[in-house]
Amino acid sequence: MIHWNIDPELFSFGFIHIRYYSLMFIISFGLGVVLMKKFFRLEGMEPLDVDDLLMYMMGGTIIGARLGHVLFYSPAYYFSHPLEILMVWKGGLASHGAAIGILLALWLFSKKKGYDYLWTVDRIVIVVALAGGFIRLGNLFNSEIVGAPTDVPWAFIFERLDNIPRHPTQIYESLAYFTIFFLLYRIYMKQKSQLARGYLLGLFLVLVFGFRFFVEFFKEVQEPFERGLPLDMGQILSIPAVLGGLYLMMTAGKRPPARHRVKRAKAKKNKPG
Repeated sequence: MIHWNIDPELFSFGFIHIRYYSLMFIISFGLGVVLMKKFFRLEGMEPLDVDDLLMYMMGGTIIGARLGHVLFYSPAYYFSHPLEILMVWKGGLASHGAAIGILLALWLFSKKKGYDYLWTVDRIVIVVALAGGFIRLGNLFNSEIVGAPTDVPWAFIFERLDNIPRHPTQIYESLAYFTIFFLLYRIYMKQKSQLARGYLLGLFLVLVFGFRFFVEFFKEVQEPFERGLPLDMGQILSIPAVLGGLYLMMTAGKRPPARHRVKRAKAKKNKPG
């Protein structure tokens, strides 16, 4: 058994408190910007647009993840305590809500900048998979989203919670998301702009939420109401994501690659001579 009693706070200086979870968020967004600028340069796009994309992504991730937790897991409590919806530092972020928030934020970004929506999303899911791996490591440092009791030799005892050996599901998910990142990145680097629009998004949804459905069997339920359900909330929300991903993959051949911004493509088409 592995006894886990890491202080979630990395260091503090006066009123400034830096937690491992925050550090994982910063690392994931920083690497995401580097990778997206690389993708944009490789395909002749404007790398400076990635700075604006980062703002949209950060807003979509945080707002979506928070509202997802509020609406999917504890609506009655938060509707009775509405001010606590804004208290993100107390915990409570849902990955399914983050996914919805990111998709909406990317739609707004693509509409404003003139990019093809699926072109943008296909590239962003690569870095989202990478970020998912780091964020789950942050959950590990917080001793949260723990696994169900087990007697496997690699079980963790999260001493800040109890003395029960549990599955380290944060590590399971982190390793899975890092693996999915490397797979998506390899596919992209081999095909780049030749990829049919929506294919990487579909593959991302199938792999990430397919694994999420599987790993939930090894997790402790997050809310008491889930104990009476045949599947927990994470699994229920994963099913439509996987089905949507399968649809995108099966119909990808009907969507040709988009190599240029929508506005640029139109301007080229209407150019005289």
